[in-house]
Amino acid sequence: MSNPSKLEQLQIQEAFDNLIKSSSHVLTEEQLQLITKAYEFANSAHAGVRRKSGEPYILHPLAVATIVTKEVGLGTKSIISSILHDVVEDTDYKLVDIENLFGPKIASIVDGLTKLEGNFDYKQAANFRKMLLTLSDDVRVILIKIADRLHNMRTLESMSPNKQLKISGETLYIYAPLAHRLGLYAIKTELEDLSLKYRYPDKYKEISLQLRDKEEHRKYLVEQFIRPIEKLLEEDQFSVSIKGRPKSIYSIWKKMQVKKVSFDEVYDLLAVRIIFKCDVISEERKKSWEIFSIVTSVYNYKQDRIRDWITKPKANGYEALHVTVMGPEGKWVEVQIRSERMDEIAERGFAAHWKYKTADPQESELDKWVERIKEMLQNPESDVLEFLDDFKMNLFTSEIVVFTPKGQMKTLPKGATVLDFAYEIHTDLGNKCIGAKINHQLVAVSHEIKSGDQIEILTSAKQKPQAHWFDIVTTAKAKQKIKDAFKLEHKKHIDLGKQLIEEALKKIEMIPSSETLGTLLEHFKFESKIQLYTHIGSGLGSLNNIEKIFEKKKEKEENKFIKYWKLSLGRNKKTNEPNEPTENGNIDLKKPYILSEENAEKNYHLAKCCSPIPGDDVIAYIDDQQRIYIHKKSCPETIRMMTSKGDRIISAKWKQFKILSYLTHIAIRGFDRIGIVSEITAVISKDNNINMRTVHFDTNDGVFTGNLDLYVHNTDDVEAIISRLTKIKGIETVERVEEI
Repeated sequence: MSNPSKLEQLQIQEAFDNLIKSSSHVLTEEQLQLITKAYEFANSAHAGVRRKSGEPYILHPLAVATIVTKEVGLGTKSIISSILHDVVEDTDYKLVDIENLFGPKIASIVDGLTKLEGNFDYKQAANFRKMLLTLSDDVRVILIKIADRLHNMRTLESMSPNKQLKISGETLYIYAPLAHRLGLYAIKTELEDLSLKYRYPDKYKEISLQLRDKEEHRKYLVEQFIRPIEKLLEEDQFSVSIKGRPKSIYSIWKKMQVKKVSFDEVYDLLAVRIIFKCDVISEERKKSWEIFSIVTSVYNYKQDRIRDWITKPKANGYEALHVTVMGPEGKWVEVQIRSERMDEIAERGFAAHWKYKTADPQESELDKWVERIKEMLQNPESDVLEFLDDFKMNLFTSEIVVFTPKGQMKTLPKGATVLDFAYEIHTDLGNKCIGAKINHQLVAVSHEIKSGDQIEILTSAKQKPQAHWFDIVTTAKAKQKIKDAFKLEHKKHIDLGKQLIEEALKKIEMIPSSETLGTLLEHFKFESKIQLYTHIGSGLGSLNNIEKIFEKKKEKEENKFIKYWKLSLGRNKKTNEPNEPTENGNIDLKKPYILSEENAEKNYHLAKCCSPIPGDDVIAYIDDQQRIYIHKKSCPETIRMMTSKGDRIISAKWKQFKILSYLTHIAIRGFDRIGIVSEITAVISKDNNINMRTVHFDTNDGVFTGNLDLYVHNTDDVEAIISRLTKIKGIETVERVEEI
């Protein structure tokens, strides 16, 4: 540790001055003094501490505080909490010191931002759950945490490659969707782009360069597009600002992956935002549609690409009118129409949403979402990793609107079922649900509901939650309610089992001591009393022969002692045996794990969920038993593990593979003609010397599709095959099918 140089002291002072300048529009003299006090306290507490990049640590909390006020729009308490957010965790100061100096509210926020100690498998999920608990009274903790994550992502280049993978995966899995849910669109977009930069640096650079190369032409097209609209809006005396908005790098990449298209084929690369001035909120909808009418009088629009989020705002509070029109040079252009108020909510999200909240007592979808999270947090017994998955599920981005029989509107995630809707209305309705009438038609509990459906839930007093319901529901709320029902049923079985055992023992004049219960546990082959009580209480076990069990007690105790003695010897022997040497015995987490044919199958396993082959971009995951599993970086399971088990993930690199073969899948599409199938198989088996496991071709109206399972050595083989196949006359597309 070293004290900052004069240059660094100037850098720190400049960062603090920048924070004050960013906050000046909301600060009184008293508030300025409090922020200065917090800065001086934190600067002293972090004195001599440096970040991984080598810069003084205090620059990080100052940067977070600047993001909090400038980009999120929060006030003095949030600025102070941001400055102090690492003091309790990283210095000798305690939470009580924060409370004494800055009051209980700021201490509470700082506590919510302070990490937990514990097993690293659960630590991140537990930290996240702890942070979300503050939703009960203060959402500012979440907003500050998102700002903290944004600054960490902006400065991620100083971290080791495996840390970059872990943090970027965690960001994409939780923080970007959370920013979206809280309406922080600009921050959400930057988090996604930065995650892509560190997960797939080559793809990020490639798309960035393509965007830069086309920037001048894009500006020209936007200017050409705007000119006639501006003229008409001016004639109708609208006060507007119109600007082009480039599509984010991550959204372009994702569309390329999902649609299997090139950069040039992403049709809505052009986007224009029209922001209009309107002093009366009640007139915004009318003005939006008037501007829509002007835009569509100049350009033809796609009927299926109109999105009205003014009549029914998104669950994160987002309001706007979107339409996609045909612009210059035959390019599709997405037009977003917003008022200045809507634009601030879109950019600053939750903070702006509350700023503009009127006296109208009606709850927004954002309020309802916060209530749902509170419900999830009310169950302290839930496993933290399970909670994290349920919470992630609750961050749905695509919603549908459905109606009760009385016309009450409900918002649910796209893909929700009748059972999800039933639990959304009431727990008892879900537990007793046997089906529904949708638009007067009878449907099953598993039926997927659609936007606009009117749903009447049908119930039966005899119905109760079933195990397979977990496969039917999609919302975290429904899953939690089903879990709660099973726990309640489980408790009933435990209480009844305990009662039945006590009564049976009483009949043979014995008491339920640890000794008698131990005998019963041994007889029924259970390890805990709870298992025994549940077994008896649910009717799966009988106590009719309880007297015979205890008649042989002495003999059993003797056998038990002998068995325990032998088992102890066995355990000692096993403990003293050396572990089998493994490749990961001395793994340097800062270096990639090397995958070679020599240690294939012995020292690592290829994950079945994504089936990587040599040459794929992969990571290595080390489990509890020190086994190594190789996953593709693009595998959804990889992103999930980075959040909860990131400390067990390291990067991995392939050596050249020429002997072992791996199964991969190729999909082909083209125009059918005589002999094309034999040409395809000849290219694969003869020219490239590749073995085929399965081959399937199907033809419809002159267009054929082919699906082939091939054994290859590495991705070079796949690329060679694709290159040769695309040269065959009539073939339009050839691609390797993989998970994204």
